[in-house]
Amino acid sequence: MVHQHRSTVRYRAGMSGALYKWLRNVPVVDPIDRRNAPIMQILFFVVGTTLPINWARHVASIDVSTGWQHVMVADMAVALCAFAGIFAIRRGLLRVAVTTFCGSLLVGLLVGYLSLGFEKHMVDQTSQMLVLIVSGLVIGRRALWWVFLTLMTIFVLGSFVDEAAGRSDPFHFLPSAAFAYFVVTIVLDRCITALRASLTESDERLQRLEREIAERERVQIQLVHAQKMEMAGRMANGIAHDFNNVLGIISGLARERHRLDEPSGSLANDAAALADALYCVEKSAERGIEIARKLLQFSRTDPSRPRIVELGQVLRGVQPLIKQMFPPAVLLRFDAGEQPYWVTIDQPQFELALLNIAANARDAMPHGGTFRIQLQDGHTHAVVRLSDTGEGMSEAVRAQAFEPFFSTKPPGSGTGLGLATTHAFVTAADGTIMLESESGRGTCVIIRLPRVPADPGPGGASIPDGVVTA
Repeated sequence: MVHQHRSTVRYRAGMSGALYKWLRNVPVVDPIDRRNAPIMQILFFVVGTTLPINWARHVASIDVSTGWQHVMVADMAVALCAFAGIFAIRRGLLRVAVTTFCGSLLVGLLVGYLSLGFEKHMVDQTSQMLVLIVSGLVIGRRALWWVFLTLMTIFVLGSFVDEAAGRSDPFHFLPSAAFAYFVVTIVLDRCITALRASLTESDERLQRLEREIAERERVQIQLVHAQKMEMAGRMANGIAHDFNNVLGIISGLARERHRLDEPSGSLANDAAALADALYCVEKSAERGIEIARKLLQFSRTDPSRPRIVELGQVLRGVQPLIKQMFPPAVLLRFDAGEQPYWVTIDQPQFELALLNIAANARDAMPHGGTFRIQLQDGHTHAVVRLSDTGEGMSEAVRAQAFEPFFSTKPPGSGTGLGLATTHAFVTAADGTIMLESESGRGTCVIIRLPRVPADPGPGGASIPDGVVTA
């Protein structure tokens, strides 16, 4: 029974949420009008349905005099305007709908006061207050005061109708009613003015915040790009050495062309040797192209786009760039295993993070050592361990390592932003980063990234829609 009650409550809550969402889904530009749209549609629906029901009940139970018949016709016109107002709001014409509705209410009140007089309307002030509040809340202060003056005119005309009907002291209640409505109008004016000023200030604050966020994102992109360019500069010597080797191989193999002019005893042997030489030229050129492609891809300025990637593929793809960071005296070890680890990251920023850590490791091993990259299973997380055998960090340095602009390097040797941007990237990816280090015993950076599911297809690991690999 309790479970059924809870299910009913959840169902009703879901229905209410869907209805409110539908009421808010109107093509209204002004933010204040968009906030008013749901309540105005509900109000129009209530007025449009209750007026005909009430009059049907009265007509069925009592005889309606001629004066009340005029009021009934006016109320039916108000009900029609209310339903037409809902249709207009759904088309984005909220102010037109409210203006028409308030106008129909004022016309209905005028008809009622001219038909029955002021005194008979003293019992029920719903329509008078409704038109005053709605006009001020939605249309504005000027409309509020125009409605007030119109109501005062209708009250005076109703009092003259009472006088013509011979009622005693027809203007007795007019001053007190006018004063009461004046006070209500002033209070509404002040409240509406304060509310609109508050909403305007809130919208301006929101716009400023959006501009600040956009500016911060732009600065972040520029900072990441500056880090990439700094890292590319650090890799320049190694890349130049690699290109020199590639070009040397190609140049040496190209000199084999003399075999075409000086054939040996066997044409088949010459052709095979030439084919081998051209194959080696092709492979060397491909290696040079791959180095250039990786460097250009890494140096691009791209907005942050987290995507699902296979972490082992990314690590294998960035390995040639990491290799350029170290002198020959440093041994690079890489262990990614065969198990796939799917994570959601921004790949260029992850590659930059790895290169930042590699650069710190290189500086910590000026006389050589070992830099190791390991990819391990952390159950719900993929764990990347990057360790070196360098100088290590003291406890005080380790406590400040992730702070922006903190650096132990000499002035001009580093920006102090490498580990700070790495920490920001890992945190944005819902991961964690830790440092294990002691002075003289090397450093280990541990990055944990949450894994996401990726089902293997019939032919092995498949890449879901929107997934990219290194």
